[in-house]
This record gives sequence, C-alpha cells and structure tokens, in this order.
Amino acid sequence: MTTKKQPLPDLSKTELQILNVLWKSKDGSSVREVHNVIHEQFDWAYSTTKTTMDRMVKKGILARNDFHGVFLYQSTVSKPAGLAKLASFFMNDLLGLDHRALVSLFTSSNALTKSEIDELEQLLKEENSKS
Repeated sequence: MTTKKQPLPDLSKTELQILNVLWKSKDGSSVREVHNVIHEQFDWAYSTTKTTMDRMVKKGILARNDFHGVFLYQSTVSKPAGLAKLASFFMNDLLGLDHRALVSLFTSSNALTKSEIDELEQLLKEENSKS
C-alpha cells in the first residue's frame, strides 16, 4: 500500500510548541502531559490545549490513539519536516535566503541529528523547487 505524501499545512506558534513537546515523546503524550509543559507559556486552560490538539488531529498534524482509556497523541510530522516548513517561510518569504544557510545553522547548533539534518536539507530543496 502506498500513501500519497500530503502537503504540510501552515503551522501556528502554538501548534509548533505542541509539536515540540510531542517530538520529545517516543510513545505519545496525553493532553494533560502536553498542557503541563506549555500552559505557563500560553496561560490558557486545559480545554484550550485539548481543543487545539483535536484541531491538529483534524488537520492531519497529530494522530490520536486510545491506550487503556487515555488518548495519546503523536505527531504525524517529523521534526525536520516541521522545521523545514517554518524555515522555508522565513528564508524564502521574509529573508530571501538560500536553504544552505539554514542547514549550516542547524548543523552548527547541534539541534538536530545527522539524519534529521539530511532530511531537513532534502525537504528544503523540495520546498525551494516549488517556489
């Protein structure tokens, strides 16, 4: 079975923060676990976190699985793909920079692994070829 690669929707600041929490979790996280990490930054109620995450499921950014009566959420977007989408917007639309500058930045910062950097570079090339 082949799956068609869906284009990544634009990501808001809050969606990126939620993804950052989920990218650190191998087995997924509950809304409560995500909320406990981000609630101080956004100063919002648990229900707002849940609503945002449910919308992200509808957008295809998150997957939700029932684990013994608790919903666990996982990102359907890899960290490099999410960063590539955001970086492509900044590089192309705001700064007019080449993708190599961003890859160089991530390489020197140790924010990504070698395989994540390779994936990021490929995704940025794909994004740049669309523009």
